[in-house]
Amino acid sequence: MTDALDALRAAIEVASADRAVMVVALDGRSGAGKSTLAARLAEVVDAAVIEGDDFYAGGTEAAWRAMTPAERAAHCIDWRRQRPVLEALRAGRPASWYPFDWEAFDGRLVSEAVAADPTPVVVLEGVYSARPELADLVDLRVLLDPADDVRRRQLRERDGDADADDWESLWESAEEHHFVVVTPPTWFDLVLDPTSG
Repeated sequence: MTDALDALRAAIEVASADRAVMVVALDGRSGAGKSTLAARLAEVVDAAVIEGDDFYAGGTEAAWRAMTPAERAAHCIDWRRQRPVLEALRAGRPASWYPFDWEAFDGRLVSEAVAADPTPVVVLEGVYSARPELADLVDLRVLLDPADDVRRRQLRERDGDADADDWESLWESAEEHHFVVVTPPTWFDLVLDPTSG
């Protein structure tokens, strides 16, 4: 991951030369290493990290299964809730939001807000973070693209094996649609393999 971190830092340094605030979308399929790289980046640069999973749109398993892969990709993350957060931080103002309640998993948001202070670098990390609907707020679109076998191993290490096959059958087709049709590699400013180095 050292090579990916160095490449990302260098890209941010070049792209942020004429900006007071630099917004980076750190995108990639599940298990690609986005959260890990974002945390490492925040250790070495003054960055606020916004977790895309906080903006999960919710919904029942039955509802998600009834959707097409394109519909799941479009509706998985509530980008409309992400916009005011990015707009505030881009303008040098604090931002706050209520994350999805993953423990309840019934569509509710948690009752306590998460806050982020303005920093020179803002990292929105998560699948679908570089979506076109946020393009006007993002200065650098980064795709993490490790080998599929490595990514799947990391995903199972993180989430366990119990529901991995079921999860993959539900979400992988949505991610496939997103990263092939909506935001192919050519959409990104930088493509990195975080497992190199």
